[in-house]
Amino acid sequence: MGAWLRKKAVEEENPDDVPTGQISAVSIAAIIAEADGETSPPEGTEPVEAASNTDVESTTTGPADLEQALADRQALIQLCLYALDRARSGGVVERLEHGLAGIGVRALRPDGERFDPAVHEAGGAVATEDPALEGLVAETEVVGFADHDRVLRAPIVIVYAKKAQ
Repeated sequence: MGAWLRKKAVEEENPDDVPTGQISAVSIAAIIAEADGETSPPEGTEPVEAASNTDVESTTTGPADLEQALADRQALIQLCLYALDRARSGGVVERLEHGLAGIGVRALRPDGERFDPAVHEAGGAVATEDPALEGLVAETEVVGFADHDRVLRAPIVIVYAKKAQ
C-alpha cells in the first residue's frame, strides 16, 4: 500500500518512508547533492552571469531550419490527406479534419455556394428547373482542403445546371 494511504503516522513506522509530496526541500537538496557526488548539500543558489553576456549562444533558428520545418509540415499535411482519403471510419475522418483545422488546414465543402472554377473542380452536373439554383454547388463529391488561404486540393463538386428543354 502506498505511504500516503497508511492510517498510522509515517514517522512511527519508518521516518525515511515519506511520500514524495512530504519531503522537505532541504532533504531533496541533500539527495540531489549526494547523487551529484557532493558531500554536503548546497546552502543556497550561487550567483550566475547575466544572460546578456556575448558568449551566450543564440537559440534562434536560421533560415535553413525554418525551410526544413515548413517542408516537414507540408509532408505531414500531405500524409494526413492521404490517410483521410483512405479512412473508412467517419470518426477517424472527423479526427483528422479536426487536427488539420488546428494547424490552419480547413476542409472545403462548398455545398450551396456559387460554383467557381478557380477554386472548385466540376465533377458533374445535375439538372434543375429552378433558375435560382443554376450554377450553385449541389453536392461535394471529394472534399477539398486549404492551408490558410492557399488551396491544397480543390473540392470536386456536382453543379446545378439548367434542365435541357
